[in-house]
Amino acid sequence: MSESLLSASGLEKTYVMGSRSLQVLRGVDLQIARGDFVALRGASGTGKSTLLHLIGGLDTPNAGEIVFRGKKLSGYSGRELTVFRNRSVGFVFQAYHLLPELTALENVCLSARIARISSGIAEEKARKLLEIVGLSRREDHRPAELSGGEQQRVAIARALVNEPELLLADEPTGNLDSKTGTEIIELLKSLRVERQTALVIATHDEKVAAHAQRVIELVDGRILDQ
Repeated sequence: MSESLLSASGLEKTYVMGSRSLQVLRGVDLQIARGDFVALRGASGTGKSTLLHLIGGLDTPNAGEIVFRGKKLSGYSGRELTVFRNRSVGFVFQAYHLLPELTALENVCLSARIARISSGIAEEKARKLLEIVGLSRREDHRPAELSGGEQQRVAIARALVNEPELLLADEPTGNLDSKTGTEIIELLKSLRVERQTALVIATHDEKVAAHAQRVIELVDGRILDQ
């Protein structure tokens, strides 16, 4: 395996809902290298999304440790964790999460502006990415004027605008028809190779998982095979 990017060991996550508790992850270990392509496969409720949220710094484990480039996420200050999520990690969600009042170009620029990149440079990077994902003629359109596949392409461009080392995609084809879903996976694959970005996709779809270099099966919060 090439240079290590992220490692997780003994991850556990339990959610408490009133008097009930639900243990979602039960001692998960995971290694991700630079430029790696990993599929987390499993049925709904097996902990795929939770694992993505933990390694992306969106949530914290109840036990275990996550190390990114030699530093424990648990040792990050609040500001360091915000910078990590904004600059080192790109997120692509099933529901797109585009701001409806912004154009495609403005949605892509947003992450760069949060990273305090100047408006001119942010716009230049966003235009280039929209061209790469095939939407150069749609940059002035708002999400409601775009198809599902086009919205997901905008979301991918937004995730890549800060040139992250780790791209996390949670069921990125879940709201798309099979043809468009395949196009999105092929796009993610080509961008990963071009940018040497590590790509981790959570999916229940065996056909999507088959594109990955490595498939990790999650069952009841545990990894069966790596």
